[in-house]
Amino acid sequence: MKIDVLSLFPEMFDGPMKQSIVGKAIDNNVLDLKLTNFRDFTTDKQNHVDDYPYGGGAGMLLQAQPVFDALEAVQKESNTKGKVILLDPAGRKFDQKVAEEFANEEHLTFICGHYEGYDERIRELVTDEVSLGDYILTGGELGAMVMIDATVRLLPEVLGNKESAPGDSFSNGLLEYPQYTRPADFRGMQVPDVLTNGNHKLIEEWRQKESLRRTLERRPDLLEDIQLSKQQVEWLADIKSEK
Repeated sequence: MKIDVLSLFPEMFDGPMKQSIVGKAIDNNVLDLKLTNFRDFTTDKQNHVDDYPYGGGAGMLLQAQPVFDALEAVQKESNTKGKVILLDPAGRKFDQKVAEEFANEEHLTFICGHYEGYDERIRELVTDEVSLGDYILTGGELGAMVMIDATVRLLPEVLGNKESAPGDSFSNGLLEYPQYTRPADFRGMQVPDVLTNGNHKLIEEWRQKESLRRTLERRPDLLEDIQLSKQQVEWLADIKSEK
């Protein structure tokens, strides 16, 4: 996968994007990540990339010209367009489904905003407008890093265990079940017996039930958006009856 990022602060990506899973993906040539400072494309003598909004108002807006020229240069070099993602509070909310959608693409370009907002004409460039959540960040860089991390870890050969990603919270619409490791007894806190008896069928059943239980307790809203199997409906009824 190739990912381009257009940002006024590409240095922000140096640490997070060179460590852990994303860093390994780059080292293993699974991911080609390129950072472009669109200030380098401004035609303004003072290297300004922002200006006051027409009609007045608070703050400054990113100008269209540097972003247009930067994106055109990136796409020309890559010889591909792919998805162009604008980080914007007005966009659809990023979640696991969006990460899975992005992971199926060959080329993603993230445009990170700053200041008060964008010249509206920048939206003509994009295929997707995405928000990390219902809050305001100083710029789009942190949001882009989160989205890149969530997307890249879904690529084949990135995670060491193929089953890791499908078992994560939200991958199947539910929160992940509780997990334990050695020792079996830590300060009087015991690992559930079912996990140590070697019966894989019972272990899988316990995990599914506990996934339902945790989702019901912590994020019941998620249960409204997924289609449960007949068995899961029965388990959920049992869990509710225990209260």
